[in-house]
Amino acid sequence: MSTRTMIMLLAGVVTAACAPMTPENAMATAPQAGIEAALADPARADQRDDDARRKAAEVLAFSGVKRGDIVVDFFPGSGYWTRIFSGIVGARGHVYADWPAAGAKYATKARPALETRGLANVTTEVLPTDVPTAPVPVDLFWTVQNYHDLANNGGGEAALMAFDRGVYRLLRKGGTYVVIDHVDAAGTGLSGTDTRHRIDPAAVRRQVEAAGFRFVGESPVLRNPADDHTLTVFDPAIRGHTDQFVYKFRKP
Repeated sequence: MSTRTMIMLLAGVVTAACAPMTPENAMATAPQAGIEAALADPARADQRDDDARRKAAEVLAFSGVKRGDIVVDFFPGSGYWTRIFSGIVGARGHVYADWPAAGAKYATKARPALETRGLANVTTEVLPTDVPTAPVPVDLFWTVQNYHDLANNGGGEAALMAFDRGVYRLLRKGGTYVVIDHVDAAGTGLSGTDTRHRIDPAAVRRQVEAAGFRFVGESPVLRNPADDHTLTVFDPAIRGHTDQFVYKFRKP
C-alpha cells in the first residue's frame, strides 16, 4: 500500500469519527441511552444483580422501547421489568403492570409492594379476565415466562388465540408484542406447558401470527444449548438458566 493511499484511508477514518451528530444518529442512540440510564438508576440497587442473567440491556434494546412509550407488562411478577420500563418511558410515557384474573393471588403481595415505590408513571391492576385490555393504545406489550401458562387448565389453543387477539386490539398500529418463554423441544407444541412449563417456540409463532401479527425476529441472547428441554423449569439443575426464546412481533 502506498503512502498516499494510507493517508487517504486514515483521513476517511478520522472524518467518520468526527462526523457531526445528525438527527438520524441521535434518534438511533437515544433509546439505548435511555435504557442504560434506567438500568443504572440507584433506586434499582436491590434488583441489579439479576440484570446480567436476564440480559436486561440486550432484550430491552431488541424490544425497541423508548421514552414516551405506553407499555403493558403482563403478569409482572415482583415488578422487575415494570420498574425498568418506568425509568425508560419517563414522565411522557406510562407502564401498566397487569395481572390476569387467573393470577390474582400472585398480586396479593407484589402489587402493594410495587405501589409503595411511588412510581408516578405506573398503574397496577388485576384484570377482570385473562384477556388483556388497556385504557389507551399501547406501544409495547411485554410478557416474560408466562405465555405458556395461558394454555393450562384446559385453555389450549383457544385461550392463546383469545389472548393474542386481545393484545392485537390494544396495540396501536405498528405496536410491538414481545414474548419471552422457556423453550420446549421442537414438535412438542403445547404438550409441556403444564408439566415442564415450557412451550415449543414454533407453536407460539404460529399462534401469534394467526392473530394477525407479523413476526419481526428473534434475539438469541437467552438461548442455552446446554438445556436439553427435558427438565421442568423448576428443577434445580436448570432453574434460572433455561433455554429461552425472545420473539418480537408487530401489529401491521
